[in-house]
Amino acid sequence: MTPGVMTGDTAARMDRMYRYQRHIYDATRKFYLLGRDGLIERMSLLLGDRVVEIGCGTGRNLMALARRYPGVHLYGIDASAVMLRSAAAHIRRAGLEGRIRLAYGLGEQLDARAMFGLDRPFDSVLISYALTMIPAWPVVVERAMAQLRPAGRLAVVDFWDQQDLPSWFRQALQSWLALFDVHPQGDMPQFFERLARDRGGSVIIDSLLGRYAFRLIYQAPA
Repeated sequence: MTPGVMTGDTAARMDRMYRYQRHIYDATRKFYLLGRDGLIERMSLLLGDRVVEIGCGTGRNLMALARRYPGVHLYGIDASAVMLRSAAAHIRRAGLEGRIRLAYGLGEQLDARAMFGLDRPFDSVLISYALTMIPAWPVVVERAMAQLRPAGRLAVVDFWDQQDLPSWFRQALQSWLALFDVHPQGDMPQFFERLARDRGGSVIIDSLLGRYAFRLIYQAPA
């Protein structure tokens, strides 16, 4: 793993949260982190593409990308050292350590050259169920876009506001998510639409299960 710049408070908080959860994370999250594999399929990566995941966690999505797109180069960053240790172990057991590189770091600090020694920006950035855990999520989005090549893509899946689901379900879900510092933002998809308009890019957004979650792909201008 490559060292990155971290803030002590964030790193400590993330490590406390995932010290024990990381052992059951993939087994439990598959039931409610919906749409991840569908988003990976829609990324339509090309041979030689360089793809980074912000908040890569246990490495689950990076390994799925490696298996679906054998010719791409994969990178992952996370704010939790303990999660990165789990990711490194999972990647090693899968025999994918030659395809995936990891680094400590916050999404706000994403830097292709500083973190991974790359000589050009990323072709795609993936953020899966991480933005709703980050108070400064617009800063992370801006940073991700700044690290994309022209016509590069940012793929995001995350919780939405559940407005089309029963109120009791919405309230129970959001109360439960808050225990894990997850705070869905109803205006998050609209934020991407405004960025696309302002920057001359494009974005395709769809809702999953009554606005339970949203999935989008933003394409930067050429």
